[in-house]
Formats: sequence, C-alpha cells, structure tokens
Amino acid sequence: MEEKTQPADGRTWYVLHTYSGYEDNVARNLRQRTESMGMEDKIFQVIVPREKKIRVKNGKRRTIDERLFPGYVLVEMIVTEDSWYVVRNTPNVTGFVGSGTTPTPVSKSEIDHLLSRMGDDEPKYKIDVTEGDSVRIMDGPFKEFEGKISDVNDAKGTVKVLVNVFGRETPVELDFLQVKKEG
Repeated sequence: MEEKTQPADGRTWYVLHTYSGYEDNVARNLRQRTESMGMEDKIFQVIVPREKKIRVKNGKRRTIDERLFPGYVLVEMIVTEDSWYVVRNTPNVTGFVGSGTTPTPVSKSEIDHLLSRMGDDEPKYKIDVTEGDSVRIMDGPFKEFEGKISDVNDAKGTVKVLVNVFGRETPVELDFLQVKKEG
C-alpha cells in the first residue's frame, strides 16, 4: 500500500529554522500571527518537538522537558504565497528547511514517529547493568567510587552497589542513572 505524502486538502508538515533558544517564542508568535492575519485555513499546527528525559542531580532524579531539535519548529500548513509570507516574516524565523527558497515537506511517517515520541508521558530508560557488573559511580556522595552491582530493581529504577569503604564492602542504593558500566 502506497503512503500518501499529502492529505487531500494539501496540508503538509514543514520544518522552520529559528534562532536556538527562541523556539517557544517563534511558536507563540506564529500562532498569534496566524490568528490575527486570518490564516487559520492555511496554517494549522505549530509544534516545538519535546521529549521527557530523566536527569540526576545531587542524587535526586528529575524529569525534564527537553527540546528534541534545538533551533527547529514544526508547522503544518498549506504553502501559498500568503501563508509562506506570514511564516517567513515571523520574528526569529531564519527560514524553512529545504533547498533554495522552496520548503521541503516532512514525510507523514517521520511526523508520526516524532509525535509518538513526544506523546510518551513517562521517560523510558533502559537499565543496562546486571548483578556482578563493575560500575563507576557518576554522581552523589560516592562519586568516582567503583563497585560491583549486587542487586537491580527495575521497578524502582535503582541498583545496589557494593562499594569498598574503609576496607569493607558496603551496599549503597543508587539511582541507575548514577552509575556507569565499566569496561
């Protein structure tokens, strides 16, 4: 079965290039300009692609919303002279991604994949260590210590590491993001 690249009404996704750090600003301005200039029939969705990621800082796990493609904004639109003008002249937009002055549409499969990635509420992180593995602790009070994994708790996302403290093996429970497999 052949995949259609454009729906019947001609709307397609395009990628805008913006100044890095101004993606949300561009999206907000473009939505306002679309409304104020009556272009809702040509410019439909404006998205800054984001994904939830887990970061560990000072031993605490935090979920952050991270831009997938800094400097880029997705826009679903029908390209006409008017709609192209509105988008192109939005502050901090440096252009469309494409060759020359012609914007290149993004395939439906790429957009679907991206939207499904953005739809994941819980960030996924694969624990790539097992019991007996040697690890280096990357964060927290035992930073730079080496040890062996004695237990892996997938549900909680934690590992127990046997660390040599004053000549004794001491079990330390850590977030799996705090350790890095050695070798």
